[in-house]
Amino acid sequence: MNTRDEILTRLRAKTREAELPAPWRSRRHFADLAERFSQSLTAVHGEVIRAASLTGALQQAGNVIARLGAQKVVVNGVRPLTDIPWNEKWPQTDWYQVGQTEGDLTAFCAAADLGISSAEAALAETGTIVIYSGPDQSRLATLLPPVHLALVPTSCLTTDLFTFTASRQGELPANLVFVSGPSKTADIEQTMAIGVHGPKRFIVVLYTDETAAA
Repeated sequence: MNTRDEILTRLRAKTREAELPAPWRSRRHFADLAERFSQSLTAVHGEVIRAASLTGALQQAGNVIARLGAQKVVVNGVRPLTDIPWNEKWPQTDWYQVGQTEGDLTAFCAAADLGISSAEAALAETGTIVIYSGPDQSRLATLLPPVHLALVPTSCLTTDLFTFTASRQGELPANLVFVSGPSKTADIEQTMAIGVHGPKRFIVVLYTDETAAA
């Protein structure tokens, strides 16, 4: 063994795995997460509708569909959305349920009037919802239609991004979507345009669920 090998051997012997720090938790506190979320989202041109239950949330969703005169609606294929008989409740509407309906998803989303999602989390500080992507949750469903409607239970509410990441267990999906209001962009003169690169309306129906009420 030459001198170089001896040095490397000694260095390897002293090497130990570093202890990774735990995710940093926010110390922010909001007395009413739902109220803070609503204020934050409306401040960035989002819309919040409150409901006392999932049943009430569906009634509000029906009101949105009626006001829009939505003919084509795409809905992500995750619970509680998969528990809802969309076709039976609104038979006049053409529905595409991600992960269940056959056909060209991209073409349908491009022609859809409304995209409906749930949320993995809702961040009170910024009025942001977190959506996972996967086989039953398409990013197209929330990016291509001109209106994005999210049904969000209050049990999803958390303080901020730091608290959300610290509370996560297991691997995160390959893609996360963070939605804070409708699509917004501005030119060099700071002239704001809404809906150029995505939905021009973002509506959250924030409802009280059994988990939060317990």
